Amino acid sequence: MESNQVKEKYNKKAKSFDTMMAPMELMGMKKWRKALVAKAQGLVLEAGVGTGANLPYYPAGIKVVAVDFSSKMLDIAEVKVASSKAEIELKLADIQELPFEDDTFDTVITACVFCSVPDALQGFKELRRVTKATGNLYLLEHVRSENAALGKMMDWLNPLTVKHSGVNINRRTEATMETAGLEIKQIDKLFGDIVKLIHATPGK
Repeated sequence: MESNQVKEKYNKKAKSFDTMMAPMELMGMKKWRKALVAKAQGLVLEAGVGTGANLPYYPAGIKVVAVDFSSKMLDIAEVKVASSKAEIELKLADIQELPFEDDTFDTVITACVFCSVPDALQGFKELRRVTKATGNLYLLEHVRSENAALGKMMDWLNPLTVKHSGVNINRRTEATMETAGLEIKQIDKLFGDIVKLIHATPGK
């Protein structure tokens, strides 16, 4: 699916997005978000900030540049900026073509983003480009299960989820990260082998 098509889907569901996600937040996402952003240090890029669900959990003393390609999602995120202890700058930008210089950020954060990036490989290359050689990337992502039956079911359902929501449920995210040049340091399985917290470095 093309970027403009995915963007339009997120613009349309921006107002109802937090309500749709509320059950997931209660089932574990809130806890996982807190663990994710606790790792942020220095100058932080949150790529795909959406409606800003992570913003209230960032610690004090850091600056976060939070980008998304959906202007309507950013409108919702703007309301949450005041609840963050960190310094937050929201910016309209596409992960696949980031408007930042090479080696800009100390930490990169994403949360359930790369299921929706049309060209995930290009997105990871861009994150690698803008991360300092000494920097770290922390990704909370859902991926394709390696269980034979469940994986095949996710493959079968994927065209439907892409068509209706722009979300891919069968991406092999770790392999794509490595193809982009990122070095995976640690993977914590949070919900079976479907939801993972991935720590990587830019491998420069």
